[in-house]
Amino acid sequence: MIGELGRVTGAIGPGLVGEVMLRVRGGAEAFLAYAAEEGERMSPGTLVVVVEHQPPRTVYVTAAYR
Repeated sequence: MIGELGRVTGAIGPGLVGEVMLRVRGGAEAFLAYAAEEGERMSPGTLVVVVEHQPPRTVYVTAAYR
């Protein structure tokens, strides 16, 4: 899971639990998402990379391109 690319589908930011879609087992699944860096904001459509995974469905992400 760590290192996988995904796309934000629900805004991520301070005080927000966002959502990202990640490719899993040949399909795409939604995961709850938090920003890996404090204060970082990501809007829907942002391409992100997973830096931490907390099973079963929570990930910490950062923007793939800055």
